[in-house]
Amino acid sequence: MLNDPRSHGLWEKTAPAAPKTTKLVGEHKADVVIVGGGYTGLSAALHLAESGTSVILLEGKEIGFGGAGRNVGLINAGMWVMPDDLPGELGAIHGERLLDLLGNGPAAVMDIIDRHGIACELERAGTLHCSVGATGQKEIEARAEQWQRRGAPVELLSAGETERKIGTGVYAGSLLDKRAGTLQPLAYARGLATAAMKAGATLHTSSPVTGCDRRSDTHGNGWRVATADGSVTAQWVIVATDAYSEGPFKAVREEQVHLPYFNFATVPLSDNLRKTILAERQGCWDTKDILSSFRMDQAGRLVFGSVGALRGSGLTVHKSWAHRALKSIFPQIGDIAFECEWYGKIGMTSNALPRFHKFAPGVIGFSGYNGRGIAPGTVFGKTLAGHILGQISEEQLPLPLTDPQAPAFRTLKEAWYEAGAQVAHLAGARF
Repeated sequence: MLNDPRSHGLWEKTAPAAPKTTKLVGEHKADVVIVGGGYTGLSAALHLAESGTSVILLEGKEIGFGGAGRNVGLINAGMWVMPDDLPGELGAIHGERLLDLLGNGPAAVMDIIDRHGIACELERAGTLHCSVGATGQKEIEARAEQWQRRGAPVELLSAGETERKIGTGVYAGSLLDKRAGTLQPLAYARGLATAAMKAGATLHTSSPVTGCDRRSDTHGNGWRVATADGSVTAQWVIVATDAYSEGPFKAVREEQVHLPYFNFATVPLSDNLRKTILAERQGCWDTKDILSSFRMDQAGRLVFGSVGALRGSGLTVHKSWAHRALKSIFPQIGDIAFECEWYGKIGMTSNALPRFHKFAPGVIGFSGYNGRGIAPGTVFGKTLAGHILGQISEEQLPLPLTDPQAPAFRTLKEAWYEAGAQVAHLAGARF
């Protein structure tokens, strides 16, 4: 599937090569076995290995195959949910704790990139949450007030200020979040993998997990995590598969409604256009129900995405819409060609907030990032490492313990989202 242009597309062409890994073969032991090679699993592997803990990570496909290799590359702070709503959903302690952790998430990502010299096109100019109409403007005004009350460096921009930063006059205003930024997502995932391996972690790809059973060894009760050709026995198991969960941890996937999300990358813009469109290199996302997000990469390509799956009739519908939408937002670029396209899955939870699960003693994981994987995945991986190392107790974690629960009509909702996005994009432009 990695050869499919809708699998990783541009990222495969522009990211540094993946570190060399092998399939798991034979019986192995470690202190911790991690299932999943996305941001959470790789961050956990890095931080555990840096502490001297023996770690083996098992990835079913390739490093960054899932959401880590398919997103647009916005390093956002917080979640979709309004800041004031988190304490109501999670309780005052966990709500404010999560806001603090995720509000500082982009800084944690940038610190790792700096410390390990990860070449991933990092831009530190922030993100712009762009308001569409009066309703959208009220939303960003409320979001700004709630973050500012907590001391966050966010700033409301007028329509004119927004136009000067983005190069379009279609938005009523925007919320500049100076904590945030952008990066090349697959390059970041591969950089995390390289850093984890240099720290001493062992990574195996093409090694989907088929079973997880309790075992007894010289250290006491542990776990044997099996693949088709081998196994790892460890005291701890980190489940870091999120929306792509299968096998023994399929309950993680089953508690989420999958929202397909696609991206198109244009051919590089001319030098003149690059001076006026996203000249400061902020990443952007808007307030529409079927939202769009976009950023400029270092080669001058506009990477533009929205809800939908590029399969069947969806490929033609969404591609045609993306051309019309870009022309609506940036009429100065004309009929620009797309160089690459790809799509993936966003795992949406019932309240649009992440989850902490303990599947059994010593088997734990965070999941449900709702389209905000870069910063949450990184800091949650670090948090899991801290918990295993005894630095963070379960009571000090940023989320309460919950059991996976499948939402009603999940399959029907997923089909509706995919079909609904096609209907919305069939004739509509962006504005």
